Amino acid sequence: MRIVMFGCPGAGKGTQAKVIATKTGAVHISTGDMLREAVAKETETGLKAKEYMSKGELVPDDVVVGIVKDKLINDNIKDFILDGFPRTIPQAKALDIMLSELNMPVEKVINLNIDHQVIVDRLCQRRVCLNCGETYHLVNHPPKVEGKCNACGADLIHRSDDQPEAINNRLDQYDKKTAPLIEFYKEQGKITDIDASGSIDEIRDNIMKTLGL
Repeated sequence: MRIVMFGCPGAGKGTQAKVIATKTGAVHISTGDMLREAVAKETETGLKAKEYMSKGELVPDDVVVGIVKDKLINDNIKDFILDGFPRTIPQAKALDIMLSELNMPVEKVINLNIDHQVIVDRLCQRRVCLNCGETYHLVNHPPKVEGKCNACGADLIHRSDDQPEAINNRLDQYDKKTAPLIEFYKEQGKITDIDASGSIDEIRDNIMKTLGL
C-alpha cells in the first residue's frame, strides 16, 4: 500500500492519512514532520534542509525527495501514505524516479475534492495545539476545555494562515502550482476523487472502499 494523499489546504489530508494509517498499518509520512525530524537528527540531507529553513527559504525538491528516501530506507518502510508531498509536477516526477529506483512505485492517489468556500469556512474554525500539533474544529471537533488541547493541555491557537485572506491566497497558490498534479496522476491511471465535504467518518469510509478495505 503506497498512497499519496492529495487535496487543497484544509481538505483533510493529514486527518485522513492518520486515520487510514491506523486502520491499515501503513506509515503516515508528513513531509513537514519529516523535515523537522531530519534537521533534529542532523542527517546529511537534514543539514542541507536546515541551511534553507534557517533563512526562511523553501527547501529544494531534491533535498525533500532525499529526506523521503532516507526515511523509507532507514525505517524499512514498505507501506506508506504520503501527506503534503508532492506539491508540484517536478516534485512528482522526482518522486517517481526515486520510488522506481527502490521498486516501490506509488499505487494510488486519493484526491480529496472540496469546494473552496467550504475550505475557507472550515479553516476559519480550526485551532491548533502549540505543543503537540493536534488540530481541532470549533464546530465539528471542539476541545473539551475551551482553548486547551485534549491530548496535552497546552494552549490552542488560531494560526495566521487560517485567516480568510491568507486562506484564499493559499488556495490561489494551490490552483496555480499543485492542481496540475491531478492531470499528471490521471494520465498514470492512479487518481481517485473522494468527496471531502462530509464528516471525517464518511470520508474515511469512502477512502477505505476505494482501497478495497
